[in-house]
Amino acid sequence: MEHFIQLTRQLNREIIIETPSPFDPVCPINTPHPWKLIGCGNYAAVFLHPDFPGHVVKVYGREADGLIQEKKVYERLGEHPGYSVCYYTEDRFLILKRIEGITLYDCVHKGVKIPEKVIYDIDEALDYAKKKGLYPVDVHGKNVMISKGRGVIVDVSDFYKQVECRKWTDLRKAYFKFYKKTLYRFPLRIPYFVLNLVRIGYRYYRKLKYNFKNE
Repeated sequence: MEHFIQLTRQLNREIIIETPSPFDPVCPINTPHPWKLIGCGNYAAVFLHPDFPGHVVKVYGREADGLIQEKKVYERLGEHPGYSVCYYTEDRFLILKRIEGITLYDCVHKGVKIPEKVIYDIDEALDYAKKKGLYPVDVHGKNVMISKGRGVIVDVSDFYKQVECRKWTDLRKAYFKFYKKTLYRFPLRIPYFVLNLVRIGYRYYRKLKYNFKNE
């Protein structure tokens, strides 16, 4: 682990991450060899080193104070099959257990069936987090993965925020009311630009509904 920490410190010194919009993922503009960029979120980018396939490094690009909160979230969660594990934190990065699989977002893109069991696995993991005094926030198709046949939540960075979030509730409802009756029975590949339009449309829908509710 010490060798990996040293490699991660070097990555942290060399990496440059841009943050063009608060509503879009961060954008690394360089990835030092031999690291591989495997994902980007609203706050951080995730990298893999080929010599350490069981670990990933999450480097924050904005709201670095959230790193400390994310560390505390993982400490509360402990070891649970519905989540990763945090091994180490320093400066603006975390070293996490790598979860291999496919996100629900990519399942829809590639026409891969999403079993009901995955939905129930996430329900159970969220209930577990609530029992630990956490607040499951920002759980959506890009943050939920199918790994070895079960549902896993791969981003818990917002679980400390005491805010209302309906993303998983709405996704779950869409799964049973629409997906299970259509794309599950007749799998189709949905282009990313279509999925992105749905994502943007959902964001404005929730915003309009919130404004209407508070008028």
